[in-house]
Amino acid sequence: MGNTLSGKVVAVTGGSRGLGREMVLACADAGADVVIASRKFDACDVLATEVREKYGRRALPVACNVGEWAHCEALAEAAYTEFGQVDVLINNAGMSLLYPSLDQVSEAMFDKVIATNLKGPFRLSALIGARMAAAGSGSIINISSIEAAKPEPMAVPYAAAKAGLEALSSGLAQTYGPAVRVNTIRCGAFDTDIAKAWPRAMRDYLTQHNALGRIGAPADIVGAALFFASDASAFCTGATLVLDGGWR
Repeated sequence: MGNTLSGKVVAVTGGSRGLGREMVLACADAGADVVIASRKFDACDVLATEVREKYGRRALPVACNVGEWAHCEALAEAAYTEFGQVDVLINNAGMSLLYPSLDQVSEAMFDKVIATNLKGPFRLSALIGARMAAAGSGSIINISSIEAAKPEPMAVPYAAAKAGLEALSSGLAQTYGPAVRVNTIRCGAFDTDIAKAWPRAMRDYLTQHNALGRIGAPADIVGAALFFASDASAFCTGATLVLDGGWR
């Protein structure tokens, strides 16, 4: 990947697996030191060791449930204590819970989905974005979903949260510009560990309903993430890049 992020510090939530893991590795390969955050510290620690050994970069594992503001504050403090800066924040942590029908969605379930997908990114972006602006530069990348634009009955609370996340990106871009750029990657179906539970019929449906005729591989996120993280996107903010294989 070269040294497009040399001297930078990149923090990734939901960073220990799936798309988050791919972005952590790609950023380290591009020369960045990384903060790897997820609810499972051990998984973050294993990946941090891999980053150090494979790329020779510094890596800080942090246990963080982004749905809790205290955890967001602790994550920001840990990152700045260890590195003195955060140049790129990738709000990748997300979740969607299954339910039999909308009237069966409990308040606790709804709150949990909103907290993880919207509340946490808001708080982290406010904490770190303000420091980025004071430092004179930074990039925030929010990982959204095609559900934000085309909600399905099985994921309505999740879709609402992701739509809110995209609105948040636009607001943050105006709030923290010109120093900080804030952009969104709207993802389609990706073949991460979560996808292993999908029945064959669902995989076939997803494959048949996009122009490229396949589900995204986790590595397909890398180009978009590096574009927004690096100076390649220096004149791009408040934008949403649709990464769904041509969903129809």
